[in-house]
Amino acid sequence: MRNNEKFTGNIDWLSVLIYLALVLIGWAAIYSAVYTEGLSPFNTVGRDTTVNTGKQFQWIVASLIIGAIILIIDGKFFVTFSYAIYGIFIPLLIGVMFFGAISHGQRNWIRIGSFQMQPSELAKFTTSLALAKYLSTLNIDIRKWKDKWKAFAIIGLPMIIVMVQGDAGSAIVFVVFALVLFREGLESYFLIIGGSVIFLSVIALVTPKLWYLWVVFLAVAGILSYLNFKNRQLVYIITGIALVASVYVTGVNFIFGHLKSHQKDRINVLLGREVEKGKDWNIRQSIIAIGSGGAIGKGYLQGTQTKLKFVPEQSTDFIFSSIGEEFGFAGSFLIIGLFVGLLMRLMYLAERQRSKYSRVYGYCVVSILFFHFLINIGMAIGVAPVIGIPLPFISYGGSSLLAFTLLLFVFLRLDSQRLEVLR
Repeated sequence: MRNNEKFTGNIDWLSVLIYLALVLIGWAAIYSAVYTEGLSPFNTVGRDTTVNTGKQFQWIVASLIIGAIILIIDGKFFVTFSYAIYGIFIPLLIGVMFFGAISHGQRNWIRIGSFQMQPSELAKFTTSLALAKYLSTLNIDIRKWKDKWKAFAIIGLPMIIVMVQGDAGSAIVFVVFALVLFREGLESYFLIIGGSVIFLSVIALVTPKLWYLWVVFLAVAGILSYLNFKNRQLVYIITGIALVASVYVTGVNFIFGHLKSHQKDRINVLLGREVEKGKDWNIRQSIIAIGSGGAIGKGYLQGTQTKLKFVPEQSTDFIFSSIGEEFGFAGSFLIIGLFVGLLMRLMYLAERQRSKYSRVYGYCVVSILFFHFLINIGMAIGVAPVIGIPLPFISYGGSSLLAFTLLLFVFLRLDSQRLEVLR
């Protein structure tokens, strides 16, 4: 049994302090985003839970309590029950599609009275546990195809369920687990294939006539085949790649044509295409709000874009625009600095683990936080698609705050026991 001094000494308190700083900044930003004359944060803390600040405060308290409980649970618990937690959660994800509450046109919420939660946020945590458990199992080698497919299945199952629920943004997040697989030895040609898929997807969407691409692919394949005509195997490979590329860009255009109108608008806005008036309102107003902040901002509670509600979802998806307007470049730089500092710290912690389970889980946490951080801020400044994912620890939302807290504090608990054998 550990004494308290040894216990507290092993926790990485720097990560905890950064976490607390981000959570408090987030709560202050949420209050600013919903602020109206006469609204006091102290009145909303314990009494008016219909206001976002009151709801978020309750979630912050709950998350801190849960985080503290995690820090006193033996890390072996999470190692032992990783598959069980994942296995229990998959039926819950499926069930919510049939019995869940509807919000923003999607049936993916659990609602009991005034309490509601989005299971897709917690799915990232349970998938991290299961993936870490699988990759740390003896004789598992991610370079073997039979082991690859099982890892892909662990990631893909919840991803597909969340996609079917209609939450494409949360589903896309699961792709970032590929970074963990690369860290554990996944071959580099998967990275090349992934990069090629992204490149082909972009040129398929920006090229005005699809047959232009077919001509280019066939011409390049013809030239390369002529230069290597003596090597028949290489010629077959080149021809096959050209045909696959042609079929793929055709498929991209077909899928794009069958997307929902709001999904098409988000892609068109990102590509700089003309859209109907008002379709790019969110991004334009977000960019205006951030730009108007200047070097040091307009001051707390003084943001005109924020106060006049020009930016929709300004306490959730676009909360970074509120921070940029009121605190300017200095405040934005502070937020980015805190996130970068946290990510670098967690990478350091992951690399020092003796347990493969802890290392893999640590990189799952880093990858998820990095993706959310990168895309959310990219959304706010107009360089990433608007896919509706929160800024970790800062955006309003109890489900996301709880999920990120679980992700982080479980890893900190595992790190505190890095000198022990965790199996």
